[in-house]
Amino acid sequence: MKLFMYIDRINHLHQLIKRKSTGTPEMLAKKLNLSVSRVHQIIEELKIMQVPIAYSRTMKSYYYTNAYEVLIDVQLKPLNDHEYQQVGGFRNQITSFRHFFKNFLSL
Repeated sequence: MKLFMYIDRINHLHQLIKRKSTGTPEMLAKKLNLSVSRVHQIIEELKIMQVPIAYSRTMKSYYYTNAYEVLIDVQLKPLNDHEYQQVGGFRNQITSFRHFFKNFLSL
């Protein structure tokens, strides 16, 4: 399931930023198996989402300018008939969630 790959990639990116060990954008692209332009797009998207991120030429790394954590929680459970009926209205949100991950960290 690609969702888990996206979550792993987000967590990996977060850990690299937190440890200030992303390297240059070119190095980060290699670590994440992405293009350099995609890395720049992701960083810009993070900034738009108010993530306190900056780049240091001295450290040659992206870093968080304030304390920051990424928490992603996925819960999987079988649905009873009533819950299954209620999920019908939630499908658009699930699609939006998938669209976000697909665009945010495309493979």
